[in-house]
Order: sequence, then C-alpha cells, then structure tokens
Amino acid sequence: MSTPSKSSPVSCDTLRDVFLWRRKKLSLLVLVVSTATWVSIDVYQFNFITVSSWAAMFAVTSLFLYGNMLRLFRKKEQDLSCLEISEQTAIETARSVRQSIEQGVRWMCHVSAERELFVFARVVAALWLLSYVGSFCDSLSLLYIDMVVGMTVPVIYVKNEDKIKRFGEWTTMQAIRLHDVVDEKVVKRLKNRVVKFTEKINLKKLE
Repeated sequence: MSTPSKSSPVSCDTLRDVFLWRRKKLSLLVLVVSTATWVSIDVYQFNFITVSSWAAMFAVTSLFLYGNMLRLFRKKEQDLSCLEISEQTAIETARSVRQSIEQGVRWMCHVSAERELFVFARVVAALWLLSYVGSFCDSLSLLYIDMVVGMTVPVIYVKNEDKIKRFGEWTTMQAIRLHDVVDEKVVKRLKNRVVKFTEKINLKKLE
C-alpha cells in the first residue's frame, strides 16, 4: 500500500481554506472569476471558446508587460518554477480522480442492491429533485449556484455552529412533540374507529 504524498493534504487544505474564506484573497479571486465566467457565457451569451481566448490573451499580455517592465527597470525576474506541475502531483491528481470515480460506482451499486426501500426511495427522490431543478437552468448556472452556495454555507455554518446546533435540537424536539400530538389525536382515533367499524361488520355477519 503506497504512502500518501504531501501534495494531496496540501491541496485538500487549500480547498478547505478557499471554501471557508481563510485565504480571503484566493477565495475572492475564485468567486470573481466564477462570476465573470457565468456573466460572460450565460448572461451575455458569449461562446466558451471566445471567453477562454480572451482570458488567455489577457494572461499572456499581462505576463509580457510584466516581464518587459522588469527588464526595463533592470530588476531580477521572478522565479516561476512554482507554477510547474510535478510528475508526483499529476499522478496523485489522477489517482484521486480514479478513487472518486470508483467510490461513485461503488455507491451506485450499493444503493441499487440495498434492501431497505427507504434508502432507495430517498436517492431516487434526490435525483428527481436534481433533474427538476436542472430543467430551470443550464449546467453552467447550476455549477455557479453550487459554487456560490459552497463558498457561503460552510463559512456561515462554521461561524454560527453553536446557534445552528441549538436550533437543530429545538427543531427535533418540536418535531417529536408534533409527532406525539398527531399520533395521539389523529392516528389513535382513526385506529379506534377502524376497530369499531370492523366489530360492527363482524356483528352484522354473525346476525
């Protein structure tokens, strides 16, 4: 069994810091780029290739001007070796993707072979809800909504974890009380009526 490399924990920590806004500049950059991409493609109806070409032209032009300004002022050029992707990082990324695909396939097989009807019904209902939501927006809009929700809900939960837990406990208690009230006033009465109705039918049959 191979030992995990250092790149995997670092990437996971980076993603966690981005989504929890611990690295505010990087989180803001991700949100701005996502918003700009969504507005350009979905709102202004630009082609993806056009937007990608513009982004590449902007990056190349910025680097060109930056390098010439450094040479003009005779400053030492910045080391860009940190931008290189090492072979180990590429292998770990491919391995993570493969493991995610295997987990997805294993989960689908587990749900399909699950004997409990409630688990199967819950999965089917969630997939149906996803397809229903997807009928109102395209894939890019759905990804953008997921990105915004993913960058707002976790940080709100972390900052208000105690309040959310207390509210969840209070909601659970209220749901239990409501269940008891409904069970006592509705379900039991219906059962009693069914029993009485059944007894009357049996008496009529005996007569």
